[in-house]
Amino acid sequence: MQRQLTLDLGTPPPATFDNFFAAGNHELIARLRELEGALAAGPVADRTFYVWGEPGSGRSHLLQALTHEANGHARYLSPQSALNAFGFDPRVTLYAVDDCDRLSAAQQIALFNLFNEVRAYPSSALVATGNDAPLALTVREDLRTRLGWGLVFHLQPLSDEAKASVLKHAARERGIVLAEDVPGYLLTHFRRDMPSLMALLDELDRFSLEQKRAVTRPLLRTMLQQTGRAAPLVPVSAQERPSGAPSDLPGDPLDPDPRAAAPDNAPTRFK
Repeated sequence: MQRQLTLDLGTPPPATFDNFFAAGNHELIARLRELEGALAAGPVADRTFYVWGEPGSGRSHLLQALTHEANGHARYLSPQSALNAFGFDPRVTLYAVDDCDRLSAAQQIALFNLFNEVRAYPSSALVATGNDAPLALTVREDLRTRLGWGLVFHLQPLSDEAKASVLKHAARERGIVLAEDVPGYLLTHFRRDMPSLMALLDELDRFSLEQKRAVTRPLLRTMLQQTGRAAPLVPVSAQERPSGAPSDLPGDPLDPDPRAAAPDNAPTRFK
C-alpha cells in the first residue's frame, strides 16, 4: 500500500543556545554566547576554546548555535569541509571546528596554521571540539598542544531526567503533542544518546502526521511494526530499568494494562 504523503509541519528548529539544555555547562554556554560581542568590544584574553565530551553530548549543537547566532561572521568546519575552508580570513570573527579527532592529516596541518593565525589576529576566535581531553586526543602533537593552550571545557553528560526534559522541549518546539510516558519509554528501550533519541522523535513526528494520531506508546508500537522493527533496538533488563520506568515485557508488573493505555487519537498539533 502506498503511504500517504503529508506536509511535515514538525521541521526540526535550528540549533541555538536557547534550545541547548545546559545542565552543568552554564559557564561554557555563557562564554560562547558572549564571545562575538566581546570580540567587537575590544581585546579578549581568552579567544581559543576546546570542548570535549562523549558522542551525543551536544558538541555539534553548540558549534552550530555559535555560527547560527553570529550574524554571518562565523565559519563552521568539520571533517567534511574542503581543505581550503581552513584558510584564515580576517572577515571571519568566529571559527567553529567540529570533531578535531576525525580530521585528515592535511586538515590537521591546516587547522594548526589556522590556530596560529587566529592567535595573531586579536579580533577573531576559534572554538574546537573533540571526543577526548587534549592529553588523550589522537591528533598531531603540535595541534594537540595548541588545543590545550586555551580554555578547555568538558561537556557534562545529561541525566535521564534531563534527557526526558530535552525530548519534551524538542516536542514542544516542533508542535508535537507528546504523551507523558513516551520520553521515559524511549530512554528505557532504545539507544540513549541524544542524537539517536532526537532522530527517533523526528521519525515518530512524521509517522504521527501520516497517521493523524498523537505521539503515544501505542503509536510507537505501530510504527515499529510497520517499519519491521517490532522489537526495541536496545532492550534494557529489569535490573537496569530505572525505578518506575515502563516495560513491555509480558507479565511485567510495571507494564500497564494495554487496554488502559491513554487514547492516541487526540489532535497531533498545538493550535
